[in-house]
Amino acid sequence: MLALLATAELLAMTLWFSASAVGPELADAWNLSGAQTAWLTNAVQLGFVAGALLSAVLTLSDTVPPRYLFAASALVGAGATAVIAGAVDSFLPAVALRFLTGAALAGVYPPGMKLIAGWFDTGRGFAIGTLVGALSVGSAMPHLLRAVGGIGDPTAVLYGAAALGALGGLLALAARPGPHQAPAAPFDPGAVRRIVRDRPTMLANGGYFGHMWELYAVWTWIPLYLTAGFSGAVDTEVIALLSFATIAVGGVGAAAAGRVADRVGRTPLTSASMAVSGACCLLAVPLFGAPLWVVTPFLLVWGVAIVADSAQFSAAVSELAAPSYVGSALTLQTAVGFLLTTVSIQLTPIVADAVGWQYAFVPLAAGPLVGTLSMLRLRARPEAADLAGGRG
Repeated sequence: MLALLATAELLAMTLWFSASAVGPELADAWNLSGAQTAWLTNAVQLGFVAGALLSAVLTLSDTVPPRYLFAASALVGAGATAVIAGAVDSFLPAVALRFLTGAALAGVYPPGMKLIAGWFDTGRGFAIGTLVGALSVGSAMPHLLRAVGGIGDPTAVLYGAAALGALGGLLALAARPGPHQAPAAPFDPGAVRRIVRDRPTMLANGGYFGHMWELYAVWTWIPLYLTAGFSGAVDTEVIALLSFATIAVGGVGAAAAGRVADRVGRTPLTSASMAVSGACCLLAVPLFGAPLWVVTPFLLVWGVAIVADSAQFSAAVSELAAPSYVGSALTLQTAVGFLLTTVSIQLTPIVADAVGWQYAFVPLAAGPLVGTLSMLRLRARPEAADLAGGRG
C-alpha cells in the first residue's frame, strides 16, 4: 500500500508545477509580466487553500472514502491541465484552470496522508515521509519533462503532466483502507473549532506554517535565482535539471528523515531540519553566482533539508488530533500552510526587483525560525509523549 500510494501521489503531484515549469515559454507566448507569471503558481496555491478549507469545513476527508476522493480529484486536475495545453492562449483562462487544479489537488494530498496513517501505527513518520518524498519528486517532474523536451514546447510538458496525473488518480482506486483507519465520521460543523482550540495540535501546525513560508517560494523561484546567478554561463537545460534535482532530492530527505524521526522524535528532527534550511536561505547570498561545482552540492543539501521535516508535522497532527477527524485536521493544516505560501511566493520576486535575486530568499529565513520555536514549545508539553511512540 505504501508503494502504491507513494506512486499515485508522485504521479498526481506532477500537476502542481506543470505550468510554472514552462512559465518562461508561456510568458513569451502570451506576453506575460513577471507578476502574471507568478500567478501561474499562486493560482494553484490559492485553489488548494480554497479546496482544502471547503473540504475541512465539510469534513470530506473523513466522510468520503479517501481513495475515491483522491482518484476523482486527480482526474479533475489532469483534465484542467490538459485544457490549458490544448485550448488556452491567454492569462485569465489559464489562471482559472490553475486555480481549479489546485482545488482538485486538495483532494489528493490530505486523503493520501490519511490512507497512509491508516496502514501505519508504528513507523508512521517514515510512511508519511515516503509519501511527502513522492510529492517532492512529483512536484519536480515538470522540470525534468522540460529539460528533456519541453524547452520551447510548453504543451509537451502540460500534456505529459496531465497524463501522469490521470494515471496517479487511477492507481489510487486500488488502495484499501488500513487496519488503523478510523471509520467514516458523520458531518460535524464543530470539528474545525475543536481542532483550532487544541493547543498541541496548533503548535505542530505552527511548525508546519513556518516550514511552508520557505518551501514553495524556494521551489518556485530557484530557476530564476540560478538563471540570474549564472548570467548565461550555464545552459537552460542544465538549470532545468538542477531545479529538478533541488526539488526531487527532497524525496530522499523526507523518507530518510521519517525513519530518523520515528527513532529520535518528531520535534528534534523538525527543529534541526528547519535550522539547516533557514541557514541556507542566508547562505544563498554569498553563494549567488558561485561556480556550478559549488552551487550544486549547496542546493542538494538545501533540497534535502527544506522538505525533510514536512511529513513530520503531518505525522504529529495525526498523532495529536482526535482519530475520527484526522483527515479534517490534516486538511486544515495544509490549507493554512498553503495560504501562507501565496504571500511568500509573491514577496520573493518583489524583493528580487528591489535588491536583486542574490538577496531574494533572505526574508524566507523567518519561517524556519518561527517554526523551530513552535516545535520546541510543543516538545516541552506533556502531550509530546504522544509523538513517535513517546519520543516527542
